[in-house]
Amino acid sequence: MEQRAVTSGTTIRFARPSDVPSVFALIRDLAEYEHLSHEVSATEAALREHLFGDRRYCEVLIADGSEGSVGFALFFHNYSTFQGRPGIYLEDLFVVPEARGQGHGKALLAALARLAVERGCGRLEWSVLDWNAPSIQFYRAVGAIPMSEWTTFRLTGPALQSLGERGPPVQREEHLKEG
Repeated sequence: MEQRAVTSGTTIRFARPSDVPSVFALIRDLAEYEHLSHEVSATEAALREHLFGDRRYCEVLIADGSEGSVGFALFFHNYSTFQGRPGIYLEDLFVVPEARGQGHGKALLAALARLAVERGCGRLEWSVLDWNAPSIQFYRAVGAIPMSEWTTFRLTGPALQSLGERGPPVQREEHLKEG
């Protein structure tokens, strides 16, 4: 069932498989905006598989304006052990530059907050680059607070591969029997 929300001339909807090429184009636009195009190794095929395959790793909301798809929010669930509740992690929120200031980004964020509430989530979280003052101002304006006492860590590439090779295998059968 497709969920739609309409706010300030913007229609917010879940992405469909036919949206993958435009979502992928928006991801490339976001990477360019953040000066990180050189880090994009994703493919449309991988995005399609992770959004709509047998095991779905993420979801996407699309912002449609009068000029078509103008933005997206890609997100997935995480879990708070302290709250004992799921949360939503917003990986990317992006509105094309020519459509900014028209309420599309706020509509995407508000629709995602609504989903979080409907799904019983305890929080909605995301990261923002330190230099991105317009986004920081936007997030503060909707009531978000920076988590300045936390530092994000990341393992990728050779470091992830190396640690993974040293890790013990996970006994999956035991997990399945208990479940």
